[in-house]
Parts: sequence; C-alpha cells; structure tokens
Amino acid sequence: MIQHACFADTLLDAAKEVFETMIFMDLQLCSEPGRRVDGEALMATITFSNSIEGCLAVCTDTTCAEAIAINMLGLEAGADLSVEEVSDAIGEVANMVMGSIKSRLTDTYEGIQVSIPSVVRGRELVNSLGEKSGRVSVQVNLEDAHLMEISLLYRESAK
Repeated sequence: MIQHACFADTLLDAAKEVFETMIFMDLQLCSEPGRRVDGEALMATITFSNSIEGCLAVCTDTTCAEAIAINMLGLEAGADLSVEEVSDAIGEVANMVMGSIKSRLTDTYEGIQVSIPSVVRGRELVNSLGEKSGRVSVQVNLEDAHLMEISLLYRESAK
C-alpha cells in the first residue's frame, strides 16, 4: 500500500509534468496554503477503479480555466472561447493528470481502469467518495497568477 504522503507527491509530480510538457505553463506548490478557489469554479473529475478506486478532481476558477484552454489550444491571450471549449480543456487536464498518476502507480496497483472525465461548473463545489477513503490535495499556483486545487480521493478496493 502506498502511503498518504506518497500520493501527495505523486499527485503534484504528475500535475507538474502535464502542465510543463503539454500545456506549457509553470505550476508550483501554493505559497499560501488554505486559500480556496473563489467565485464560479470548474471542477473536472475522473474516476478510477480496480485494486484501488477513487476520483481525481481538478478545481479552479473560470479565469484560470480560460488561461489553461488558451494555452492548450495555442491561442493568443484574451481569445474568445466558448464554455464548451473551456470545459473540454479542463476535462482533458484531468484526463492527462490521471494518466500520469496511473503510470506512476502501476507497479503497486495493477489494472487501474479510468473513466472519461466530467466537468461541472458552479460555486462551492464539493466532491466526496464516502467513508474509509483517503484524500490528498495540493493547492498550486499556475503561472504565479492563478490558484488551482488538485485532489485525489481514494480507497483500496475490496477485490
């Protein structure tokens, strides 16, 4: 079994890898822990199951989500984007981060299966896996301008 602290490191390393190599944005651990994403937020979730099960969530405000989408699509800053384009970009971030996490965990947890991502938009978004689950969360600054929270909810399967 991987320890809780290792999941936090895995989560941060996977997110950094994705943002640096695929989105071309700098991602650093938040210097002000405890801050929350304010206003309307987008939360992309993707579930995983087999010998370990849970949910990865990527949550950020709409301004950060738009900046991510612009970088992913190779557009100029301030470009007009549809709600669907921004949602698709955040969903793809969750998908790529989960893929990176999965590859890092395969030696310990074989056969991890991953769902397709889903994205919700609103205020004070909450996601819960239930009892007997662990949760690691990292708050990160993106390009020294945006706050993002990436969480991994997990529990070992009864299989």
